[in-house]
Amino acid sequence: MSTAKSAIYVVSSVFLFLTQGLGMNLALANLTQVQGSLSATSVEAAWLSAAYMAPNVSLSIALVKIRAQYGLRRFAEIGIVVFVIVSLMNIFVSDLHSAIVVRFISGIAAAPMSTLGFLYMLEAFPPARKLSVGLALALTCTTISAPITRLISPALIEYGQWYGLYTLEMALALIALPIIYLLPLAPVPHAKGIQRLDILSYLLVAVSFGCLAVVLSMGRLYWWFEAPWLGVLLTVSIAALTTVVLIELNRAVPLIDVRWLASKEIVHFTAVLLIFRLVASEQSAIATNFYQQLGLQFEQVATLYWIILVAAIAGGLLCAVLMNPQHSERVHILALGLLASGAYMDSQATSMTRPEQMYLSQAMIAAGTALFLPPAMARGFKAALTKGPSYILSFFVVFLFTQNIGSLFGTAAFGTFVTIREKFHSNILAEQIVLSNPLVAQRVNQLAATYGKLLGDKTQLNGEGAVLLSQQVTREAYILAYNDAFLLDAAIASCALAGLILHMSYKWFAQRLAGHALKPGTA
Repeated sequence: MSTAKSAIYVVSSVFLFLTQGLGMNLALANLTQVQGSLSATSVEAAWLSAAYMAPNVSLSIALVKIRAQYGLRRFAEIGIVVFVIVSLMNIFVSDLHSAIVVRFISGIAAAPMSTLGFLYMLEAFPPARKLSVGLALALTCTTISAPITRLISPALIEYGQWYGLYTLEMALALIALPIIYLLPLAPVPHAKGIQRLDILSYLLVAVSFGCLAVVLSMGRLYWWFEAPWLGVLLTVSIAALTTVVLIELNRAVPLIDVRWLASKEIVHFTAVLLIFRLVASEQSAIATNFYQQLGLQFEQVATLYWIILVAAIAGGLLCAVLMNPQHSERVHILALGLLASGAYMDSQATSMTRPEQMYLSQAMIAAGTALFLPPAMARGFKAALTKGPSYILSFFVVFLFTQNIGSLFGTAAFGTFVTIREKFHSNILAEQIVLSNPLVAQRVNQLAATYGKLLGDKTQLNGEGAVLLSQQVTREAYILAYNDAFLLDAAIASCALAGLILHMSYKWFAQRLAGHALKPGTA
């Protein structure tokens, strides 16, 4: 393939990733802004994200089999047509209920787009570089949609609220349509492999992952122990997944090889990816909400998101250069070091912190996130290939679970942690706010002076001052809670880094001892 044609495939891949990524993130990043146009509360608006993720987290598992049986060409053409049709359905959204239905269908239709993005990126490179440069660039593309969404959303919201957001999605879908038809992927041999029990197993996996996605998306908003239906969904998820395991263990040709997934190497691989996804949630689950808590406007954070975008791309390009099985653990050390250092730097924030003070730390986290995943995925994918093509689907189950469900788990875990720590810090600070303290009384009078020209009653004036002071105390409690979350994230990354260094040291000593034992005369 010529260099020019390879570049066209790379650009097409980036565009397909952006089409899918912006479609997923536009609602998630603007839940507060679209509430008014949909007449919804903040909790009700969160269902837009849950409805999208419920089918999306598992559908790529089915698409692996569908693509193998019916061919890449048909898969790509049908996938893009369905995506275009669903994007046009946003025209008919008139309220929250219709928006939730459309978002659910969008989650189904968008699943092929990320797969096509991967395939177009890998198509651009020769076989020897597909799992190195191609994979690194493809995974980098999955990280750039979030900062781009934050950069373009304000203009779209100003243009037309909900309709402004999804006019862009429709435009991107229509542009992607001719790309698929005019730039086909290389055909691969068909293999009829879908069995009846495959359909049952997939549906149970979809139910399990979908219920779990809803629980993780909505649990901290309704609160975990306050809404009984959360427990029901979690029970259904566990029961469905258990049924899948029982079915697959007793099949001669399973859809998902449970025994392989339970092997020591794959359990270790899964744990590594889950820890990474938890640590990498710092940017979306903690930092973004921290900016909102400070009341920062788009103009104040725009430069920060540009820096995050550039750092993510730089990290991905560096990873593409370093992609080598012999260097994977060293790359992970660098990535975890960047993540731990960046999170620790953020844990020193105050109410006076502004984006300028977080440029370096957030750039480090963005670069670390882009550096970590490609070597890990390449290693897992090669392990699956050595076992045989049938194990690729089992590998995708691990990857999708750790990335999609892991991302939701990270957001839910840190969001819950911040809520709990805010209550803790609020109680500590409230105990010190007593009017008998001269400093507190002076502060109340200073705040009350704001209303001095509007209120003549001294008691009412002092009451307004106390309300303003209470708001400041709550804000400071939240800032302390976010600092705790940043510090927890740094601690997890540091523990992972220490574990990796110990593991590498153990392997090095074991190899040295084995080499020494093999030398003549050392027995």
